[in-house]
Amino acid sequence: MELTGTVEKREMKAQLLDSMELEREKGITIKLTPVTMNWKGYTLNLIDTPGHVDFSYEVSRSLQAVEIAVLVVDATQGIQAQTLANVYLALEQNLRIIPVINKIDLPAADIEKTAAEIMNLLGCEREEIIEASGKTGYNVDKILDAVVEIEPKLFSNVTRGEKLSESNDEIENSIGDNFSPVALRLYSSKSLGSISTRALIFDSYFDDYRGVVLYVRIFEGEISKNAEILMMAAEKKGIALEVGILTPKMTPREKLLEGEIGYIVTNLKTTREAKVGDTVTLVKNPAREPLPGYKNVLPFVYAGFFPVSNDQYKDLKEAVEKLSLSDSALQFEPENSPVLGFGLRIGFLGLLHMDIIKERLEREFGLDLIITNPSTNYEVVLNNGELVEIKSAADLPDMSEIREIREPWVKGEIILPKVMIGNVLNLINEKRGRQTNLSYIEERAVIDFAAPMANLLTDFYDQLKSATSGYASFNYELDGYEVGDLVRIDFLVGGHRIDALSVMAHRSEAEAIGREVTKKLKAVIPRQNYEVALQAAIGAKIIARETIGAYRKDVTVKIHTGDRDRKAKLLEKQKRGKARMKRFGKIDIPSEAFTVMLKRN
Repeated sequence: MELTGTVEKREMKAQLLDSMELEREKGITIKLTPVTMNWKGYTLNLIDTPGHVDFSYEVSRSLQAVEIAVLVVDATQGIQAQTLANVYLALEQNLRIIPVINKIDLPAADIEKTAAEIMNLLGCEREEIIEASGKTGYNVDKILDAVVEIEPKLFSNVTRGEKLSESNDEIENSIGDNFSPVALRLYSSKSLGSISTRALIFDSYFDDYRGVVLYVRIFEGEISKNAEILMMAAEKKGIALEVGILTPKMTPREKLLEGEIGYIVTNLKTTREAKVGDTVTLVKNPAREPLPGYKNVLPFVYAGFFPVSNDQYKDLKEAVEKLSLSDSALQFEPENSPVLGFGLRIGFLGLLHMDIIKERLEREFGLDLIITNPSTNYEVVLNNGELVEIKSAADLPDMSEIREIREPWVKGEIILPKVMIGNVLNLINEKRGRQTNLSYIEERAVIDFAAPMANLLTDFYDQLKSATSGYASFNYELDGYEVGDLVRIDFLVGGHRIDALSVMAHRSEAEAIGREVTKKLKAVIPRQNYEVALQAAIGAKIIARETIGAYRKDVTVKIHTGDRDRKAKLLEKQKRGKARMKRFGKIDIPSEAFTVMLKRN
């Protein structure tokens, strides 16, 4: 951006496009950002996307909106699992990929090893790989030159507005091999006489002062300021109050033209009315078919969020409602716990998504929260054939009514040094996973495996990092549901079942989980003046127990004689008092007890 003059040097700063404080702290991209810039007479539209698996659908829609992908690989770390996943997404879209090795100025950079990995992955030549440094600006101009060298090839055989042929096959033959599928769709529809507008939404967010803002790529036609627009999948109408490009600041224009990437400020009230992947068209001349690839992204990780003080419940609800205006994947519903009081059960795209929302609620809204152990959703088939989806173990119907329970499985991919394969295969087996493939990229191995989602939710990533001294990288995607011998483990404190602690588990793992959690609970729940039993149960069967001993006050200390009858009388009175306290006493359960599954120690 500095090289192309898009941003003046005095305005430049580190991580310019990462506007959120969390992004700067964690060193990751959470929200994608488009930028329009000019280079040697060409207008280039850059989309800086997140790389994490939780946001892979946004990445796939961004790749749908472009013709070229720049693959940036860290020279100190080499190719990682999520890099590999995003390369596959780009290859599925038939995008031209420009390989770049970044951070070559660092002392730990291993350029040749990284180059060999890229050549092995893409099948490219060594001279095609550009060595660059984002910090010093070295060879950044070569990346831009590589983009504009490819660009004329994409459009070399096409004259704008020219009618080519009536069939897609003839169009493809006349255009040649170097033409991108995105541009092909654009021109083939134009050639068939279509003049309706179609634009792809690749991101949307809610602005407190302006409403919902859409980031779009115009594939056909144009969208003018104040035009009436229609979201085809959501079937919602709106008005384009303002249109323009991002440089990276919003720069208004009278209209967005075919092939451009820009923004549309609408009068919509929530991003649920304009989701990522939807097609925007004009109300006065609507398109017949939407652009392909749209899907409704649903969360599959759920956790209970409760305020420490019930006085903050209203604040929590309002805060989550505000965040959900900008995040269409965020789903929530009220939840009530006898121990924790009123709260919300919130659905997320993954653990990083959950961590980000938790941090934002605590920082931006000043909330003090208790978060229950995250769980995934399960499909329950009842005896009458009805399919019920449950989001927490507490919602499971009576076992006598259930025919089968299905749990979500994921396809995972781990990249690690060859010498550490044994440790990781053992870890996968511990998680009920199964290895499906083992391949090699130079000095590193790629393990493909399948595993139940629930077993990867808590501390799998931490255990993976421990087993590989931090060298492994991990990526996963949902792969459907499988029937399993699953049970609900309930935890009883002083004879009372605590719904917020209940978990779903495979029967073979239930006893081990019961013993582990009761031991952890014993460590975090404070002692009382009476004995407290901690039990794990499947239905009416107790599978594990720990006992928190009572505080013992020596009531005989005031007796100065050795009269046994007087001592026995006092001890019996104390015993009756403790029994009464046990019946009516209230056990104080600290917030740490609800996150014991998240912590290994």
